[in-house]
Amino acid sequence: MKPRHYAIGLLLALLLAACGKPQPYQQQAFVFGTLVEISIAGVPDEQAKAASQAVLARFDELHRKLHPWQPSALSRLNAAFAHGEAAPADAELAEFLRDAEAIAVRSGHLFNPAIGGLIALWGFHADAPHDRLPDPSEIAHWVRLNPRMSDIHIEPDSLWSSNPAVQVDLGGYAKGVALDEAARILHEKGIQDALVNIGGNIIALGRNGDRPWRVGIQHPRKPGTLAMLDLYDGEAVGTSGDYQRYFELEGRRYHHLIDPRSGYPSEGMQSVTVLLAGERAGVRSDALSKPLFIAGADQLEEHARRTGVEHYLAVDATGTLHVSPALAPRLH
Repeated sequence: MKPRHYAIGLLLALLLAACGKPQPYQQQAFVFGTLVEISIAGVPDEQAKAASQAVLARFDELHRKLHPWQPSALSRLNAAFAHGEAAPADAELAEFLRDAEAIAVRSGHLFNPAIGGLIALWGFHADAPHDRLPDPSEIAHWVRLNPRMSDIHIEPDSLWSSNPAVQVDLGGYAKGVALDEAARILHEKGIQDALVNIGGNIIALGRNGDRPWRVGIQHPRKPGTLAMLDLYDGEAVGTSGDYQRYFELEGRRYHHLIDPRSGYPSEGMQSVTVLLAGERAGVRSDALSKPLFIAGADQLEEHARRTGVEHYLAVDATGTLHVSPALAPRLH
């Protein structure tokens, strides 16, 4: 069967103003291997266009810096790690690595960006995943090497790893960085009301006219939404799903969300959506959906408490819905 992959885990469903009222300015682009949508309300189109272009320019910078396999600052860093060499320090990249390590520790290392080698082994370091299984002995080898973010040493003038197996893949982090950067840039450009959607990772600023921004949480197995959700100023949502990048063999689905403990794609969930607010809401919503997904239904509440996620909606492998008490009243 041909491999299938989907980049968008959340359907953007704008509640546009009623007939006769101004509609948000909208701009689309393709960055981070997925569709980016920027919606801006309450300002002239010229101002909205300039702000959107500034955001997209920053997204391009981040894409060039953080791409895990195309030429980038991150791919050059990974090459140095693999050869046991130090790489020149990049202050911004070093800060991302520090932050990702802190999140990894908090998640019990279920969020582990250091396993890029495993992700590549499964064929997900490509625009479209392949449809063949890795050799089990190779998977076991990577698990034994146990690469972790704590293996990376950050010094004032260099970055190096004490474990050559570390290959950093910030795919579960970079879109969150981009959301937070978008919010910063939009505020600097005088934009108070906007919605930014990067392949299903979304952040809201202000309101859409006289009402909140509204998004739809995508069903992981069929077209359409599970529920609608109003987002308020500064809130961000992130989704991890087995329908975003995957291939199928002999009726079984193999996806890109690898459990670092086993080296195989996690089997307990179809999708997990989390909602977070406050400082760095974009990064936290992007990263923290991953450990909840990998933990599975039996450990969902435990890992939600461990990572500080109060608002989540999950669909487990049987199709059963799990909604946190904090989020349930907000779903439509």
